[in-house]
Amino acid sequence: MHLLVIEDELKLGDYLRKGLIESGFNVDLARDGTEGLGMALTGNYDAIVLDVMLPGIDGFKVLETLRKSASTPVLMLTARDDVADRVKGLESGADDYLAKPFAFSELLARVRALLRRGALQESTRYALSDLQLDLTTRRASRGGKRLDLTAKEFSLLSLLLRRQGQILSRAVLADQIWGMNFNSDTNVVEVAVRRLRAKIDDPFEEKLLHTVRGMGYVLEHRDDGST
Repeated sequence: MHLLVIEDELKLGDYLRKGLIESGFNVDLARDGTEGLGMALTGNYDAIVLDVMLPGIDGFKVLETLRKSASTPVLMLTARDDVADRVKGLESGADDYLAKPFAFSELLARVRALLRRGALQESTRYALSDLQLDLTTRRASRGGKRLDLTAKEFSLLSLLLRRQGQILSRAVLADQIWGMNFNSDTNVVEVAVRRLRAKIDDPFEEKLLHTVRGMGYVLEHRDDGST
């Protein structure tokens, strides 16, 4: 099982990562909200442990944005046992809430409970027309033929499929796939999109990955077949 911990307190973040790894999980750690959101949207996580008070963007905003495209189980952490905070978190889409300080054994039990529930809910397969992607096997195919994608191309396609029909700007792609601030002098996004398009669109009559001038890119079905 793959977990993401988003926690800015250095000692606590390291403690949680170490404890969860020792409990048999594969764990990634983000130190602020911006980094955590990017990882949450592009990574294949089974559950997320999310602190409320984070630099960059706070946990509520991370959760709100995540819930627009994913139903990954989320356990929220707060330094205050405040009813208003718990209610806000749950209404924003959190699956469970834990106030600091807490016993690691309780956090572990709550994470395991979320994973049992999440296994019944979370989709690991996405499709658009004859394009298919499986997060579990990390395989993508179109027209029944497997696509040979690099790790970055797979992450890019995963993000586009999860948010199909939404225009994603170059800045969003740069942040969420490469973890970098978009620089207009850098063409890394354009190059990656061009290479991905060559694999998922060029050999096929129907084009799915479209450029929206001045705005970004969108993965969607269009009757006119325009790009």
